[in-house]
Amino acid sequence: MNNWWQQAVIYQIYPRSFKDSNGDGIGDLPGIIQQLDYLASLGVDLIWLNPVYSSPNDDNGYDISNYEDIMLEFGTMTDFDLLLAGLHQRGMKLIMDLVVNHTSDEHPWFIASRASRDNPYRDFYHWWPAENGTPPHRFSFFDPDANAWAYDEATNAYYLHYFSRKQPDLNWENPAVRQAVYDMMRFWFRKGVDGFRMDVISFIAKEQPLMPISPQELADKYYGDWSYYYAHGPHLHDYLQEMHARVLKDFDVVTMAEAPGIRAEEALLFVQQSRKELNMLYHFEGMSLGYMPNGFKRPDPKGYTLEAFKRVYSKWDSIFAKDGWGTIYLGNHDQPRMVSRWGNDAPAFHVASCKMLITFLLSMRATPIFYAGDELGMTNIRFEKIEDYRDIETHMMYTYLQGRNEDVAAFLEDMKLSARDNGRTPFQWDNSLHAGFTTGTPWLRVNGNYHWINRAAQEKDPQSVLNYFRKLIQLRKAHPVLVYGDYTLHDPAHPQVYAYTRRLDKTAILVVMNFSKDTVPYALPEPVEATPVLNNLPDLLLENIQLTLQPYQAVIFPVVGEKY
Repeated sequence: MNNWWQQAVIYQIYPRSFKDSNGDGIGDLPGIIQQLDYLASLGVDLIWLNPVYSSPNDDNGYDISNYEDIMLEFGTMTDFDLLLAGLHQRGMKLIMDLVVNHTSDEHPWFIASRASRDNPYRDFYHWWPAENGTPPHRFSFFDPDANAWAYDEATNAYYLHYFSRKQPDLNWENPAVRQAVYDMMRFWFRKGVDGFRMDVISFIAKEQPLMPISPQELADKYYGDWSYYYAHGPHLHDYLQEMHARVLKDFDVVTMAEAPGIRAEEALLFVQQSRKELNMLYHFEGMSLGYMPNGFKRPDPKGYTLEAFKRVYSKWDSIFAKDGWGTIYLGNHDQPRMVSRWGNDAPAFHVASCKMLITFLLSMRATPIFYAGDELGMTNIRFEKIEDYRDIETHMMYTYLQGRNEDVAAFLEDMKLSARDNGRTPFQWDNSLHAGFTTGTPWLRVNGNYHWINRAAQEKDPQSVLNYFRKLIQLRKAHPVLVYGDYTLHDPAHPQVYAYTRRLDKTAILVVMNFSKDTVPYALPEPVEATPVLNNLPDLLLENIQLTLQPYQAVIFPVVGEKY
């Protein structure tokens, strides 16, 4: 099973924050088109584009009002066609976000659905007649009351929304809904789109009728986790297999599931080849490391432990060792910046830890996903006030906590590490005003460190994070062991060093990384050649098998006696 998407490096673009072409402060499709040669220069293969469909932007495009049109702020369908053609001309592919757990409440389907109880589109969504009493409790991620039911006076009924009130959930139990989704998917595939990243696809199936769930049942059966409960609706895999049979099998495309609530032992249900569902998925287990069990994205003062980090990523590697395929990432539009969360963005360690994290992602057995700006080492902005944020998740949680007289000052302090807007600040192109992102006022404030962290400066520096990123991508492309090689973890309990061997046929390499700001002596677990394949620092302190690792040093060695 050697598919093009297994060998690909994915680069995610949040279009609102990438490049503004017309001075309105919002990134757009023409802005991306302007930078196609830059994207090609990175060596990436597959661009994942966050939603660009028509949307009122309650959740920055994840509330879609027309699946077959482009948001005016981003440009036109002609711009989209030019972008797609430009990527293909340069040997890159494009995947879009498929957001079909919910629509916008301004989508024509929902406008019709709420018009009357006997409207043909009524059953496109989940409704609960008010005369039946209070609907069964469901939790909402983006509601100020955390209530997933919103009352609609026009028809004296409640509608279901797992996310914001402006994001009503589609009723996948209705075959007409599924057919409408499949028709829309074909529309984009016929245009030449190369696949979909499927937003919260594990949530689409609901039980019918919706039944009450007690706090005790939630705790006992679903680990007290609403995401886990939502991800285990009946017929989920029936729907995904139907999607494959009716649409996906007819096109050479890739599908990537965003799968909240799915545990490792269930992953193959989505991506095992014989099941004919999807191709890859990404999980959230790693993203929970370093947060306190109580509180919303509340960082543990001690940070995450490397032992737990190794345990999670080694476990997920083992799931796909013989079948299926996984992805690996450390940041995206829903997460803080990679280096601020997992590395060290202090000036003394910033460059080394960025390169170390890039080494990790590009030397694991999974399709790596990078978020635009990772290749520069962009960092968290750490906003001080709630007014600085634009993200619905942060604002809704602030309102929720405020309404319960909880400590919102502590919440804002937590958000300096964990808020989603940390990853959404505009791309830092150069050291001109607003980092060269826009000639207008940016929709979200630019990180002030753009004066020294920017693309233009790093192009000129052969030792920059950007040029290291390019070099390592080319190394991965040249050596299949970095893509397909078996993974063997060494020293799982070591608190600072992450080391593993990748082995394919008669080829083997040893990857050794220091995830700390300390100098660490480390006895190599395998004999290696004295000259490394790659070293993120200029020096190497190696005597026989004793390696002295500098802070955040990452080294890839050929193993003695085996080809490389």
